Formats: sequence, C-alpha cells, structure tokens
Amino acid sequence: MIAPPLFLAALLALSFVAGGTAAVVGFGIGSLVTPLLVTRLDTSLAIGVVAGPHLLASAVRYWQHRRTVDRALLLRFGLPSAAGGLAGALLQSRLQSPALLGVLGALLVATSVANLSSGFGGWRPAPSLALALGGLSGLFGGVAGNQGGLRAAGLAAFDLTPRAFIATSTAVAVLIDVARAPVYVANAGAALRAHGLLIAVTAAGCLAGTLLGERLFARLPRETHRRLVALTVGAVGVWLLTRAF
Repeated sequence: MIAPPLFLAALLALSFVAGGTAAVVGFGIGSLVTPLLVTRLDTSLAIGVVAGPHLLASAVRYWQHRRTVDRALLLRFGLPSAAGGLAGALLQSRLQSPALLGVLGALLVATSVANLSSGFGGWRPAPSLALALGGLSGLFGGVAGNQGGLRAAGLAAFDLTPRAFIATSTAVAVLIDVARAPVYVANAGAALRAHGLLIAVTAAGCLAGTLLGERLFARLPRETHRRLVALTVGAVGVWLLTRAF
C-alpha cells in the first residue's frame, strides 16, 4: 500500500509524539497512533500495524529502566495482563463494541479524578484486585489496542517511584505485546506485510520520540509525574467515551 506523503508525514509526527508520551507516562502509543490509522484501515488491522512498533518502543524503554522494575508487582500484575492480552487478541472480533469502550472510558476518567484528588489515599489494591486489573489491562489491549490507560490506572494505586512506575508499566506492556502480537500476525499476516511502510514509519517515529522523551522524564519531579500520568489517563478515558457515544 502506498500512502499519501501527507498522511505519512502526519503518521511520523504523531508517532514521535506518542513515543515521547510513552517515555514520560508509560503509555500512549496505541492510544494516539491507532485513531489516525483507523481513518485509512480497518480497526483490527490498524491495531495490528501498531503492535510491532509498540513492542519495539516498549522493549527499548524496558532495557533503559530494567533495573528498577518492581519484580513482585510485575508477577502479580504482568502475568495476568499477558493472559488477558492473548484472550483479547483471540476474541477481538467478538468483543469490540461501543459499550466496552464506554465502560473502559468511564473507568479511566474515574481513576484519573481519584488520583488527581488524592482519592487513593493510603489505599493499595489487594492481590486479587491487582490480578483483576492486570487481566483487564491485557484484555482491553488485545481487543482495542488501548491497554496503557488501564494499566497505568492500576499501577497508579501502588506507591512506586516514577522510574519504578515507568519500568514496571513498560515490562507489563512487553508481556502483553509478546502475548498478542503472534495472534495479529496469524490473523492478518499478508495484510500487515502489505502495510510495511506504515509499520516502518510508525516504528521510526516511536523510537525517536522514546529517546527524546527519556530526557524529559529524567527532569520531572515525582509529584509532577504523578499528575501527568493521571491527566493522560483521564484524556484517554474522555477520548474512549467520545468514541463510544
């Protein structure tokens, strides 16, 4: 597929912004890039196109922060996320619906408000709830390509430093991508190869944005980072609600 130069330029620019956003708050590539691709591709195919660049950028972020991953939380949250991602990818065609997007959007907005208003207080999710949040994060990632907002919402309830938050969130993202990407390739391998240019442009923008975003992240105070994460989660929630209704 030969995309118009203007569309490729917009895709490169948005992928750069998305990579930078993900480097700062731990998510954003799927949430920002997928809507642009949906203007030219079927939703399922657009999610598949983003999956490869998302995995690549997440792997780079993980390597940079690997020493600060909260391994205990990764096991509690990440493994259910990977299982949910696989299930979501397998059930993608059956589960896509406006109602599902509306539920996710409302949950993200509520989480954002609670975080910005210190509504979490000293509360920490019980292990069972952490498992459920992880599974839902992966499920929505497999179905709609928007795993990051819910993942950040769940991890925000834990007392993590900004670097541990980014590291653990990114490690979870890698697990979800590794679980769901083979399903996308199996279901749409030929179509994905036909859109190799879109994948390459997206990957280049995400990588460049990731490297620049790392510099910005290193300068952020902890409280500023917490509020940025909460605001971004809320913005994704509002966007999903507009898609649903």
